Amino acid sequence: MEAPWQNHMQLGIVHFMIYPQLLRGEGSILETAKRIAADPFFEVLEVGLIKDPAVLPQLRAIAEESRLALGVGAQPGLLTTGGNLASLDEGARQAAVANVKASIDRAYALGARLLAFFDGKNSYPGREREEQARAQLVKSVQELCAYAHERATDYVLFLSLEVFDREIEKRSLLGPTPLVAEVAAEIRRTCDNFGVTVDLSHIPQLGETPRQALEPVKDYLVHLHVGNCLLGDKSHPAYGDYHPPFGCPGGCNDVEELVQFLRVAFDIGYFDKKLPTGRPVVTFEVKPLPGGDPEMVIAGTKRTWELAWARL
Repeated sequence: MEAPWQNHMQLGIVHFMIYPQLLRGEGSILETAKRIAADPFFEVLEVGLIKDPAVLPQLRAIAEESRLALGVGAQPGLLTTGGNLASLDEGARQAAVANVKASIDRAYALGARLLAFFDGKNSYPGREREEQARAQLVKSVQELCAYAHERATDYVLFLSLEVFDREIEKRSLLGPTPLVAEVAAEIRRTCDNFGVTVDLSHIPQLGETPRQALEPVKDYLVHLHVGNCLLGDKSHPAYGDYHPPFGCPGGCNDVEELVQFLRVAFDIGYFDKKLPTGRPVVTFEVKPLPGGDPEMVIAGTKRTWELAWARL
């Protein structure tokens, strides 16, 4: 495509994935954020768990000075505590809701417009209890969207539910896209600050095509992740939902798959949407292989994107 991608979208990167040592909310959060902020290729940094509240105003200052937008991912908080928003145990469900509420507070402290989350690892309870879990999830999301409204000042935070796999690693309730579309429609009836995140790396794990993953949720789509996955070799350290670099031998996604994904996103009108983030956001979710260099992975990701964009 001849037009610059900045005409259509903002490109970002998931902070706690490219620097996986940050997953638990500790470590060189500010130092690594400055590296991304200094790179004009990226307009968005999606951060996760941050345990030290003193880091928040410093991170916000870095973003404001560099004109970098911030997003927040609540997934690390849920993953590191075993949180499940669809839990059939009411106490466990409430604990997961409290965990995401803390991420909502963090998002407002950072000035973020979008918070991505998911229902929880191992949240699929089996077919016989699926409807109960679905009801629990809807209740959780309704509570969280209401909380985001309660905490709002000059804007209302948007919450975006990310679609994960059901059988490979995360084994989440949501789950196949047709079910996501049903649940999203139910939630949107009462929650005007709710949407859906679709991740290219999860599409092969669900056995879907880009069109099957995007078209049913086009009315709720507010965020895209792009990344790779590896499914052929269970002994490989990047097997499952690891998000290995593009070009990883045995990986499911590369330039061609990214091209197909973007074509469908354009076709369904995602890049024409008016969203709380302004221009629609596409966030890279890539992780170095064991012993790998994050800076080299970032460089390879940029080259993959530029090759794909040139083919649109």
